[in-house]
Amino acid sequence: MDATSPVGALLLCRTVPDAVRPVAQLLREPLLLAPAGPGWSVLVPEGEPWQGGRRARAGEGERAEPVDRVLGGWATALAVGSTWPVLALWWDGDRAGYTLASGFRRPVGYVWLADGTPAGEDEAMRTFAERLGLDPVLDVQSLEALTRPDPDADARARLRGLLAVLGRTGLALPAGSEPGSEAWEGAERIEWPGWRDAVRVDLGAVEHSRLGPWVRGPRARALAGAQLAAGLPLALWGAARRSGGWAFAGVLLMAHGALGLAYDRVRGGHPGGE
Repeated sequence: MDATSPVGALLLCRTVPDAVRPVAQLLREPLLLAPAGPGWSVLVPEGEPWQGGRRARAGEGERAEPVDRVLGGWATALAVGSTWPVLALWWDGDRAGYTLASGFRRPVGYVWLADGTPAGEDEAMRTFAERLGLDPVLDVQSLEALTRPDPDADARARLRGLLAVLGRTGLALPAGSEPGSEAWEGAERIEWPGWRDAVRVDLGAVEHSRLGPWVRGPRARALAGAQLAAGLPLALWGAARRSGGWAFAGVLLMAHGALGLAYDRVRGGHPGGE
């Protein structure tokens, strides 16, 4: 985490890079991907979309979208339909915090003001620990300490304290993995392969994962229907609030649902597709 960067973010995925890659491609954003310890991966934005492309529109009367909203949408989009949670860490000149997304569950988050003053709910930390499978005693005590006043800890120090707790699970950020930095050793650039290749890779990855039994048949159709039903209101909610991240999460949900129905029909209805 770059202590000199005024605005930045990291996406931590509780799985290996091979599982993250096909889903991250669907974000259609310039990202760097690397392993971050046993069972962890890190995604780092190469640019700053909350300041770059959106800043031009802000000059035309639309306010630039804040980093926490963008990263919250990205984390939700990555976690939907996955078997692993996604943790977004973000900071700007005024605040720092996290958003944890896990499947269809409501995301949970916490915020600290720039001077480290807690500005979240204690219950969020306990939910955070439960969803990541942390120790309910030792780790929860460490997390709750981050919700108490500490004049010697600013917002960045609070995030480092959070990372220290996750380090007990094996998380180890690679050196040089700061937002906006050039590719560091061991990192790969995530590039958008085009819709045809993205759909093929995404469905192939799902079929060979633990979600394989949900790709075809009654359960697959039920899951696809649920994704369509959840995606539409989420997309409308994001559009109404001019939140590109949440709107994209809704669109991605609907796309997954539509693709799931189509894939089930093609693979189930044509034996040659086997």
